[in-house]
Amino acid sequence: MRAIPLTVTALAAALLLTACNGGGSGSKKSGGGNSGSACEIGKVSVQIGSASVAPGAGDTGEIPVSLTNQSARCTLDDFAGVVLGAGGTEAKVPVLKGAQAQKLKLNKGDSASFTIAYVRGKAGDKTSLDAKTVKITLPGTTASRSFPWSYGPVALQGSGPNASVSAFQQVGD
Repeated sequence: MRAIPLTVTALAAALLLTACNGGGSGSKKSGGGNSGSACEIGKVSVQIGSASVAPGAGDTGEIPVSLTNQSARCTLDDFAGVVLGAGGTEAKVPVLKGAQAQKLKLNKGDSASFTIAYVRGKAGDKTSLDAKTVKITLPGTTASRSFPWSYGPVALQGSGPNASVSAFQQVGD
């Protein structure tokens, strides 16, 4: 009588281990050969999250940007392109110094995020960009999508904004 429950338990454990191993290997294999094309801004939902807004000039703020793939498997293989717009002026936001891009594969429903960090400038000052929009482009594509920028003016540093874009991070499992 005890042989049957032990055999069933051993078989269940073996199947569980096989399922875990197979799932992990299958995921890696499916990501290797056909990794999907570049994620397109029109095929992902984009949400600019609750920001840590810089309250005054000289303060630093951070704006999280989340993407959720709404289409077939796609790949994020570099940094997002971010451009701040102020009337007729556009200023490209540089990549965070020392940041390393990672290649992320997103199945339908998978999410990733990145952060835009900035130093707030003085309103009306020539050393600030009075940003009104933020335009986002995903790596490997040219299509972009604009969103309102409601976080105040951005300080200028050299020839561009005192801001940076972080690397994409996988959200969830």
